[in-house]
Amino acid sequence: MHPLVKLVAQRLALGAGTLLVVSALIFAGTEILPGDVAQAILGQSATPEAVAAIREDLGLDRPAWIRYLDWLSGFLRGDLGTSLANRVPISEMIAGRLENTLFLAGVAAAFAVPVAITLGIVAARYRETWLDKAISIVTLSAISMPEFFIGYILIFVFAVKLFWVPSIASVFPGMSFADRLYAVTLPVATLSLVVIAHMMRMTRAAIVNVMASPYIETAELKGLTRARITLRHALPNALSPIINVVVINLAYLVVGVVVVEVVFVYPGMGQLMVDAVAKRDVPVVQATGIIFAATYVLLNLTADVLAILANPRIRHAR
Repeated sequence: MHPLVKLVAQRLALGAGTLLVVSALIFAGTEILPGDVAQAILGQSATPEAVAAIREDLGLDRPAWIRYLDWLSGFLRGDLGTSLANRVPISEMIAGRLENTLFLAGVAAAFAVPVAITLGIVAARYRETWLDKAISIVTLSAISMPEFFIGYILIFVFAVKLFWVPSIASVFPGMSFADRLYAVTLPVATLSLVVIAHMMRMTRAAIVNVMASPYIETAELKGLTRARITLRHALPNALSPIINVVVINLAYLVVGVVVVEVVFVYPGMGQLMVDAVAKRDVPVVQATGIIFAATYVLLNLTADVLAILANPRIRHAR
């Protein structure tokens, strides 16, 4: 078997195993939450007979491992179950929320990725200069602050003081693309500041590492300009770690939006999960959790596979 095919197959098997373990952890985590789901649905005044009846109706009287297998098989078939709070299929609840989350993550990625790579190239090209140090200070500051803190600062400055953008990212069906972009300005800025910092530093480190190679010195001796050396020789050979960190940060954009969505009251998957936890709507918590986990695992697998494909020593192995 070709080494490339073998490595990809190993990554896929590892991803499937990871997702299976995570699904068990999600189910177990919701099982050990304090309180009784049936009691929470009926209220404190419910009789023991009524609580027992609804537990039987929901299947909560069955062993946990049987309920886990039923839940997992349903997820694999695309059946996410029914919400306990409003008794509607979870797939219907999630459809619009998932679209909103993917829109937010997509806009943030479209802005953050080119900016981060450009800043990383500039910092590597002018390393150890005032420009490199200024970029590093700004990115380190962004990494050091949690998303909710950045979000509240942006709200205070641009929404409360300057009135440039709304503080609440309210979107709804039928909204024009331009209006949606305007509504998510602050959430996109908050997410972008964090991921730009990570991607920029990895891009800079990868290019600086390649610039120390002997063939770069040979290119300099041939009289090639610094910019040409950086873009034509260093950057292509630094693509593997750059691709890896970019895709991993894309996974963060989708999975790590929970805090940002709560801060800006954005109607996405993260806000849905938080609301479901507050209502003890366990099936919704499980469904959103497994979707987040599957997205993260899938994008991490994509990062691994792309990093392997970008490595010429593996791609052209004999």
